[in-house]
Amino acid sequence: MENCIFCKIAAKQIPSKAIYEDDDLIAFHDINPAAPIHFLIVPKQHIPTLADCTEAHAALLGKMALLAPRLAQEQGCGYQPGEQGGEATGGYKTIFNVGPDGGQEVYHLHMHVIGGPRPWRGQR
Repeated sequence: MENCIFCKIAAKQIPSKAIYEDDDLIAFHDINPAAPIHFLIVPKQHIPTLADCTEAHAALLGKMALLAPRLAQEQGCGYQPGEQGGEATGGYKTIFNVGPDGGQEVYHLHMHVIGGPRPWRGQR
């Protein structure tokens, strides 16, 4: 799409602080983070919203969902289950905002991954 900021980031027309890229996806830090760790996973294909996805997008959505824990771990907010009865640590949220009532601001499908120490809890 001609005026889509995420299409321009994927095409390298606008710089980003990228943390991952392959043929299908790019992941980069959010420019207005809601937590100590906040990055986006964005398909290079322009799809306006999650509601626009079809069965044809199932593999892409699965790839996004499987990439989130890997990148969360690399960025320092990975989930660690408790060992031998100990408490679990870490963790993150994954969020798709869909449409105006869902808080979507950029109409290009993207997954927010938000994590880090708890002081940010409840901000979004």
